[in-house]
Amino acid sequence: MSVAERTDPLLGIDLARAPESAKDFKGKVNPDWCKGCGDFGVLNSLQRALFELELKPHEILAVSGIGCSSNLPGYLNAYGMHTLHGRSLPFATGAKLGNHELTVIATGGDGDGYGIGGNHLMHTARRNLNLTYLVMNNQIYGLTTGQISPTSRPEMKTKSTPFGNLEYPINPITSAIMNGATYVARGYSADPKHLVELIKGGIQHQGFSLIDVFSPCVTFNHDNDFAFFKPRIKKLEDEGHDTQDWKAACEKAMAWGDEIYIGLFITNDRPSLDSMEMVLQDGPPLARRELGLSKEQGKKLIGRMM
Repeated sequence: MSVAERTDPLLGIDLARAPESAKDFKGKVNPDWCKGCGDFGVLNSLQRALFELELKPHEILAVSGIGCSSNLPGYLNAYGMHTLHGRSLPFATGAKLGNHELTVIATGGDGDGYGIGGNHLMHTARRNLNLTYLVMNNQIYGLTTGQISPTSRPEMKTKSTPFGNLEYPINPITSAIMNGATYVARGYSADPKHLVELIKGGIQHQGFSLIDVFSPCVTFNHDNDFAFFKPRIKKLEDEGHDTQDWKAACEKAMAWGDEIYIGLFITNDRPSLDSMEMVLQDGPPLARRELGLSKEQGKKLIGRMM
């Protein structure tokens, strides 16, 4: 059967047909986010980026953990996996190494990615696997209705901190840079045109891309809302920032006051893990190769694990 005749059984699409607009990446399920949630802007920007990159739905895998933002794969017309809390990056790693031809995009929130998933972020960054991690950072736990997250500001009053947050927040940008990520950016959901370009750059980059996105929670975080960000947001591009200067990148990432920077902080061309793995260099992706085991050996291995 030729590719032109094939229809994907899961996505129900003609594999040969190129998307005609960003709407072709709209999933069959409508988002259930609160009205005005910043995540709508992130989803729309991702759909536009995929269309402008001329990708096809069956070439993309979206992987998420748990949380409001982690529902995103269900709203995207592509392959998707809704996995475990904080574990999107290990799943994404396995998928990318199993089929390195896929465009793999991990999505989630600050609680999922920087809290329970923080250790995975560190190791995915140092390994520099060729995938994109899109984090919707609203500085609050939204799905569990309003507790502090790893990025909540000190003294912030929430359900879990009625007298004010005592914890110092993580800085995901400096953390990713120090751990070896080779494309580190920050976007803002209310500036979709700018965010689309950051996402396109992250997907095209050959290495691990972290795109942290300010995506305000309109229900539970009234400290860091759209009104807070609007007068403070500044673009690195407007200041001629050198994306090869990691020290300057960290200084800009730590600014948090009258000026808060978005844009591409750092990029470099350190080889990605999958590009150096010899097993992946020749032949089809691992997922399409014969196991090299007899049926009897396969049954024996499965039997030992059952």
